[in-house]
Amino acid sequence: MKLARMALFAAACVAAAMLSSFSSTGATGERVALSVAIDGAIGPATARQLHEALGTAAKRDAAVLILQLDTPGGLVTSMREMIADILASPVPVIGYVAPAGGHAASAGTYILYATHVAAMAPGTNLGAATPIEIGGLPSLPGGEKDNGPGQKDATGRPPGDAEMAKVTNDAVALIRSLAELRGRNGDWGEKAVREAASLSASAALQQHVIDFVARDTTELLQLADGRTVEVAGKKMVLATKGLPVETLDPGWFIQLLSVITDPNIAIVLMLVGVYGIVFEFTSPGAVAPGVLGTICLVLGLYALDLLPINYTGLALMLLGVAFLIVEAFNPTVVLGVGGVAAFLLGSAMLLKVEGPGFEVSWAVTGAAAAVTLGLALLAGTYVWAARRNPPRVGGEAMRGQPAEILDWQGGQGHVLALGERWRAKADEPVAPGDSVEVTAISDLVLTVRRRALADKRAANNGARQ
Repeated sequence: MKLARMALFAAACVAAAMLSSFSSTGATGERVALSVAIDGAIGPATARQLHEALGTAAKRDAAVLILQLDTPGGLVTSMREMIADILASPVPVIGYVAPAGGHAASAGTYILYATHVAAMAPGTNLGAATPIEIGGLPSLPGGEKDNGPGQKDATGRPPGDAEMAKVTNDAVALIRSLAELRGRNGDWGEKAVREAASLSASAALQQHVIDFVARDTTELLQLADGRTVEVAGKKMVLATKGLPVETLDPGWFIQLLSVITDPNIAIVLMLVGVYGIVFEFTSPGAVAPGVLGTICLVLGLYALDLLPINYTGLALMLLGVAFLIVEAFNPTVVLGVGGVAAFLLGSAMLLKVEGPGFEVSWAVTGAAAAVTLGLALLAGTYVWAARRNPPRVGGEAMRGQPAEILDWQGGQGHVLALGERWRAKADEPVAPGDSVEVTAISDLVLTVRRRALADKRAANNGARQ
């Protein structure tokens, strides 16, 4: 009986091992096409999203990764991170501008050039890849002089703008190198950079900017099948026809990152953090404002650290907030005006380079400055009113308080004031039951006088006036 049980147990173990081996072999043998969608501005969140998607595709040995693009462009730093990840990827990346009506403008054009296979859906466009102006103080209306026709280059900028010339030439070199690597039209890529040229899907196909036009991902995989691409320095023939497509959705951290890396949200988070910490210091024990303020301040500073910011602008913004806080507790007007000016100047200088979706909104910064100034003025009003009000504690608070004579003998006795029995003295005759008022206090002895006499003196003073 024991031998039969042991044999049955051994057979079950062997069967389980064979089933596990079979299932694992089947799982590894079935390859899929993973898909990740970049919808919106290119920034730190999208760069991280693509990096994680490429890592997942490599771990799962996916046949290809479909990078669906619909973007107005974004930050150069994030774009270069994404291009570097695509070039180093062991999994082929198919760039696909979709859905219909979408576009891959500015940074999206460079990313599409970097992909192993480039495709577009009908009704889409790409291009307008000219580097935008370096961030800083905005120019005043009418501040630029017209040098007349022929005095500006193809980008519309004065020829003496050496810094923008460097940026433009660097962008041209990048897109040309990508075009040479993937065998695409480098001349049109340079035109897209220097002249902000754009192309529709059919025109892009005719000018060899993309490889084909596909209506959906099924057709995309069919047309990509059999193409030879170079992946991480090795030639590879794509086998994509009929592959199942699995979409990779961004995780909670990437969604959070996409929200807080908006410079306007980062500024608001930083201000809320400063307000919360200041409130905690002025009202110790509240706890919640301090905790919430610290979290918001850390999130705001973390977001700004991911963006290409000018630290002089950040320092000016913090200095402006500090001036406004001091103004709240020591009203001088000068600190308030200086604080608002420093905050607005810092906001204008905050970003080194502004990209689509990463502009500092004057409506947000102006509203934040106005709210900060309003809070400072409101707090200053309360502080000023508290200074002008009479004291509410101590001996000074007893002056003018009404009292009633309890007992009296020889110019002194006891009175009832503020619900307590006090020793008192007076320079005029009073009797038990009289209403008096406190004029001074010394060594816990009150000096009082008749209340009627005080009212008469007050009436006489008013008549003289």
